[in-house]
Amino acid sequence: MRISGVLLVGILVLLLLGFGCPKQPPVEEPTAPVVTEPETPTTPPEIPTDEVTKREITQKDFEPIYFDFDKYALRPGDREALNRNAQVLKENPAVKIRIEGNCDERGTVEYNLALGEKRARAAMDYLVNLGVGADRVSIITYGKERANHCSGEGCWSKDRRDDFMILSQ
Repeated sequence: MRISGVLLVGILVLLLLGFGCPKQPPVEEPTAPVVTEPETPTTPPEIPTDEVTKREITQKDFEPIYFDFDKYALRPGDREALNRNAQVLKENPAVKIRIEGNCDERGTVEYNLALGEKRARAAMDYLVNLGVGADRVSIITYGKERANHCSGEGCWSKDRRDDFMILSQ
């Protein structure tokens, strides 16, 4: 009885091994790819020298400008900074910027938002008059939202500014 049980288990194992696994389809031998030599151009393609020598513009390439208390008129030294900013924009025609108008913490929120916009617009108008496309410059006002919230003219004078932020290159 014991031998017949072992024999029966052996037969079942053989049957399962023989018929239990599905047969896999024959694997086709891959054909070797045909390699052809690429055509060599008769003349090398021209690469514009501007693209080779251009470097990526960073925020450090743009100088902020500053304003007197309660004013949005451009000061002479800040016009020079705007001239340099305009030069960077002219040399890099794909660059688009946003001018962010800021104020110190004195005054109401509404007043400072309006003043920040006037400051940003004054800088934008100056750049456009220098030949920078108006479609490359946008403005926003933060009023006193980004002020350092400090006291004293030394600190407040740093808050009354326009920042120039790169949007795209």
